[in-house]
Amino acid sequence: MTETKKTRAGASRRDALHMMAAGTAAGLFAPNLLGKPAYGQTRPTTPKGRIVVGVTQEPTVFNPLMPHIEVDDSVHFSVFDALYRISPKGEFMANLASEVPSQANGGISADGLNWRIRLRNNVHWHDGKPFTAEDVKYTLELIVNPKFRAWRTTGHALVRDITVVSPTEITWRLEQPFAPYLSFLTETFIVPKHILGTEANPSESAFNKEPVGTGAFKWSKRVAGDHIELVANTSYHGEGPFIERLIFKYIPDMTVMYTQFRSGDIDVAGQAFITPDNYKEASRLPDRSVTLVPAGSVESIYLNLEKPQFRDRAVREALYMAIDRQAIIDILYHGVPHVTETFMPPQSWYYRSDLPKHEFNLARAGQLLDQAGWRPGPDGIRVKDGVRLSFNNSTTTGAHLREQTQQLIQQTFAKIGVEMKILNQPAAVMWGDFWGKSQFDTAMVGITYLIAADPDVSLRFHTRSIVAKGGRGSNNAQYSNPEVDDLLDQGTRTFDPKARHEIYNRVQGIVRNDLPFLPLFTYNRVYGLKAKIQGFVPNANTRSEAWNAAGWYWS
Repeated sequence: MTETKKTRAGASRRDALHMMAAGTAAGLFAPNLLGKPAYGQTRPTTPKGRIVVGVTQEPTVFNPLMPHIEVDDSVHFSVFDALYRISPKGEFMANLASEVPSQANGGISADGLNWRIRLRNNVHWHDGKPFTAEDVKYTLELIVNPKFRAWRTTGHALVRDITVVSPTEITWRLEQPFAPYLSFLTETFIVPKHILGTEANPSESAFNKEPVGTGAFKWSKRVAGDHIELVANTSYHGEGPFIERLIFKYIPDMTVMYTQFRSGDIDVAGQAFITPDNYKEASRLPDRSVTLVPAGSVESIYLNLEKPQFRDRAVREALYMAIDRQAIIDILYHGVPHVTETFMPPQSWYYRSDLPKHEFNLARAGQLLDQAGWRPGPDGIRVKDGVRLSFNNSTTTGAHLREQTQQLIQQTFAKIGVEMKILNQPAAVMWGDFWGKSQFDTAMVGITYLIAADPDVSLRFHTRSIVAKGGRGSNNAQYSNPEVDDLLDQGTRTFDPKARHEIYNRVQGIVRNDLPFLPLFTYNRVYGLKAKIQGFVPNANTRSEAWNAAGWYWS
């Protein structure tokens, strides 16, 4: 349960701010929480051994402030630190900061506008230079620099009057209250001013290929198309690391990755984890630990709403109705995922369970298209105003369950006069500009919508987050609804949990009606690792299995 969830309904802004920002007493000592040993286990006094994490998409973006995908986060969490992190229970934990700011400790003013952050001392960058408040100031200013290709500016764009009080203290003011900001800071990794600050163009810096952080692991090397190797930072300011080397091995085919997990060639099955069709067998493997953990991500067919085929809501509704979702879950995914109608993860306090339920009904789907004026052409494909109801669907090459899902959907769409062509891409192409700049027609994709545990989804659904139209964010569907924009703005300015609950319930209802994406299911992640690895803790509030790799070790 998050601090927001614990706050009583109807709490004042002051109380809500205090509860949201306070974290827990234990949270003031975050590195101690990143890798507590199991009972009876002893962590090594010096780093020993290596752990190989298999990933099916290749990490390629190593500046954590630049646009990237989930698999890149595993490197970021290992090489860099943020001011705070978030625990599996949704509690804020100090990381580079020495404490989580609250009204009680003077870190946040009563109105939520003025922030004072106290930092750890004796923290050093991997090149030996001291980390100071100047690095925090530089990072926050770089994110909103229009010349820098930043991933997220929401929240950061409200920061004003950043003042370095001392090497270990920094203050700033928010132009207006922004409730999710603590959550955003858990994924805002701090970068070194002494390196990037000297670059004419930080977006093209050599740093972006060989990063320097303050994290538990230091950059060693990348063998393109094969693996990334990180080495222990023996001067890390927190506990750990306890292994000498952390390796992310790129295995583009999910079936091959599972085979290597089964054979022992990899130690941890990372992104995109063990596929559901292998779950039962994997759980019986000797000397392996395999667990099913609810995830924050939702699998869906994402629609590019600027394509003329999808501007008509009747088309979107008909397509959704023509997907045999239950068959996909039961037959292809062996019943491991769960149905959903929203972007909000079911474990969230903000999850809305009373949304309209999906119905698989080909006859009704055809009627909807008929009524909307989409008539079959000579080749059987529906046409309206010269636009054929034909489009590509893309996902990562080698994702076999997605490829099978595409084939099933392709067949049912054909029965209502819709042509869906399959155009899959290697991960580096699929999740580059093709996805980030909305160059796709439709995409099959799993998305984590929340940052930490906060319900704000402005980055995915606000009009100003459409990158293809000059915005900053991840609104790849190019979805634009003024009512949703207004609600999202209200949600970020509201601290009362009850009021926020109502706001995000309304957002979920509107998005479900508009159908900018067609929900398939919410994931249960199948985590797999060798049984002798200790300190591994799943965390649905992050996008990375390696969020606490500092605490991993061999028993």
